[in-house]
Amino acid sequence: MFDKLKNGFSGVVKKVKVKELGSKELDPLVVELQNLLMENEVAVKTADAIGSALKSALLSMEHGRFKSAKPMVEEALRTAVRTILEPADMEDINLFNMIDEAKEEQRAFVICIMGINGTGKTTTIAKLTHILVKKGYTVVLAASDTFRAGSIQQLGKHAENLGVRMVAQEYGSDPTSIAIDAIDHAEANGKDVVIIDTAGRMQNNVNLVRELEKIVKNTQPDLKIFVGDSLAGNDVIRQVEQFQQSIGIDGIIMTKLDSDVKGGAVISVAHTVGKPILFVGIGQSYDDLVPFDPEMIIKEVLP
Repeated sequence: MFDKLKNGFSGVVKKVKVKELGSKELDPLVVELQNLLMENEVAVKTADAIGSALKSALLSMEHGRFKSAKPMVEEALRTAVRTILEPADMEDINLFNMIDEAKEEQRAFVICIMGINGTGKTTTIAKLTHILVKKGYTVVLAASDTFRAGSIQQLGKHAENLGVRMVAQEYGSDPTSIAIDAIDHAEANGKDVVIIDTAGRMQNNVNLVRELEKIVKNTQPDLKIFVGDSLAGNDVIRQVEQFQQSIGIDGIIMTKLDSDVKGGAVISVAHTVGKPILFVGIGQSYDDLVPFDPEMIIKEVLP
């Protein structure tokens, strides 16, 4: 995971000397670091922020406590990347606390899942359902993707495997009415969570975006989650920015992290749109969706 970025960071670290830590000496290394980040699909805005944070951290360090540059630069890099991955002003979302609050209000907690085609959205819904069921929550799935052939059967198979109820209608049916039916069923039967599966859509498909706007307007989900493919690189940044502008999102799930050798998307996406990454997909099984941990990313990308 992230092998190219890790090797590149190692090269930058080796070039820094303790006795050469003035602004003039650091500037070329910061530029090299920023180029390395952008080559590995880190967004320009994020690469600039990491470079600036690294330079600031190095210039403010007490050089005397370091016998060599390596631990000093590694510490500064960790600080810089951590600042990007979990900025102080980022909203903290605790999914389980939010569900418990909805239970106290005697209503179902509604999650709307969105994204483009091919990101693993339906599989991610199944993994998230698995997490919730293991936590003791009851879940209802809304098969509101009535556009893609096989989508209802795919979600239905997951529902059967996981022992949860799926509310569905025919292909071509109104996705909003299905979502509303699922919420009504959940609240009538004391279920805790409704997860709405929506059709994968390109962010510039006006008709499908309007359909998603209608679902969101009529269901008022507690949480709108964008599912992004970490292998899509900078494309995922553009996608999530446009979904944020058109629909509004609360959090992000990044999939296929186990296959990502560059790491640019997962480093950039939260910083670029100002929304937290909630979970990451690291494999194909139901257990392979894990809470996002910035320290895991730092461990993978730094030498």
